[in-house]
Amino acid sequence: MSAATASFTRSLTIQSRVVGALLMREVITRYGRHNIGFFWLFIEPILFTLGVTAIWMATKATHGSNIPVAAFAVTGYSTLLLWRNVAARCIKAIEPNLALMYHRNVMLIDVLLARALLEVAGATFSLVVLTIVFYGIGAMQLPVDVIRVLVAWSMLIWFSVALGIAVGALSEISETIDRVWHIFVYLLFPLSGAVFLVDWLPPAGREIVLMLPMVHATEMIRHGFFGDMVRTHYDLGYLAVFNAFLTLGGLLILRILSRRLEVE
Repeated sequence: MSAATASFTRSLTIQSRVVGALLMREVITRYGRHNIGFFWLFIEPILFTLGVTAIWMATKATHGSNIPVAAFAVTGYSTLLLWRNVAARCIKAIEPNLALMYHRNVMLIDVLLARALLEVAGATFSLVVLTIVFYGIGAMQLPVDVIRVLVAWSMLIWFSVALGIAVGALSEISETIDRVWHIFVYLLFPLSGAVFLVDWLPPAGREIVLMLPMVHATEMIRHGFFGDMVRTHYDLGYLAVFNAFLTLGGLLILRILSRRLEVE
């Protein structure tokens, strides 16, 4: 092993420990040590998705296809919760943790990654548990193509973390981001693919919604769950390129923020 490789491995190990420590600190700070505490991280997204599913089933809502309502809600709202919650938790995450920056090994990105990984864990747990539970009661089937679901979910995690870094860094530079982002999310929600299939839209509408990266991930997840039962539209290459540029943009903004904080 070369000196450069050994140095990189050592640095990666140190930063992994730092993120792990910050993650545990975030858990204790946010959920405390009493009542259900840490488990609320997993229960909250489950209850949200269950609530939406129950309303749809109680009102006998139709979504325009032969997909069971429970399966449609789980595959749609789980993706929504992932990118929405990661971004929301990263906003204004650095300011209350500035004191930690005096430690040499703690960096701005570590704080954002710790918060992002917590939300990723919660949303992933919710998707897995609800899928198993609804399968157990006969409300939905297991994925037709598990590998496709895993790839799509991994790509959505990448997008969500990159989005969280970018939005989190921008929110520290401008307070306007914190105020506008919540409105932006409400506008994005009906276009995110959570409550529709792209194939239901006219061609012009498809072109518009397919500009949004999370739509590609949601469509791919549904393809993995339902196979040929539904016709899906997604481009994994487009999603990868978008994620790469979003990651690069987020890191550049974070670097600008870091230099600004050093000057101050």
